Amino acid sequence: MKILTANRLSDGIAVWYADGGWAETVGQADLAHDKAAEDRLEAIGAKASANNEVVDVNLIDAEVVDGVVEPVRLREKIRAAGPTIRSDLGKQAERAA
Repeated sequence: MKILTANRLSDGIAVWYADGGWAETVGQADLAHDKAAEDRLEAIGAKASANNEVVDVNLIDAEVVDGVVEPVRLREKIRAAGPTIRSDLGKQAERAA
C-alpha cells in the first residue's frame, strides 16, 4: 500500500493527501492499493506541486496497524510524529493534549 505525502508550502508542515485535500495527520491518508490508485495519487501530487500548494511530493509505503494508517519507514514515522528528542513538541504533543 502507498500514501501520498508532501510538505505544505505555506508553513512546511508534513501533510498527507486525504479526502480531496491535505491532512496534517497520517492516519487520515488515502490508501493506494494498486498501480492505478498510485498513478491517481501521483497525478494529484504533481498538480498540487505545480499549483504551489505543496513541495517534496512522494508516494511512500504504508500499512494499516490496528485500523490506523501508518508509514513503514522510520523517516516517515518521524515526519508523522514530530521531533524525536522532545515528545512535548510536534504532532505527538498535540495527540497527548
